[in-house]
Amino acid sequence: MEKSNPIEEARRYVANAEEIIKKSVYDPETKLYRDKKYVRIAGYTLWKGCLIALDAVFDIRKGKGRPSIEKYKEAVGKRDRTLLAVVVAGYDTMHLHMGYDGTKDKKSCDAGFDRANDIINRCAKLCPAPVCA
Repeated sequence: MEKSNPIEEARRYVANAEEIIKKSVYDPETKLYRDKKYVRIAGYTLWKGCLIALDAVFDIRKGKGRPSIEKYKEAVGKRDRTLLAVVVAGYDTMHLHMGYDGTKDKKSCDAGFDRANDIINRCAKLCPAPVCA
């Protein structure tokens, strides 16, 4: 079985999130999405795509249990402070605001998509050749 490129896989998650959020229906008058259910699913999907990209670059999944956001912040901060700032903001936007809170605000959701793409693109530059080739 051919191993997939994790960066391409992460980008596929972003594309899936774009399709998911369309189901929420955007109201241009209020500048809000109508159904927070789809915003939540899109936020979690975006964040999962980011985790796939981060896992391709940083060896975070060693050890017992699930890695926390603190483990990601520690590993990323040691290597790329700019990426760290985007990861922290992305976690806040995608995972917390979109995912947990289900914010209906289009600007917040757009920021989540922008941050996801920033994280994935930055990881693509840092990703070792055999893993992401």
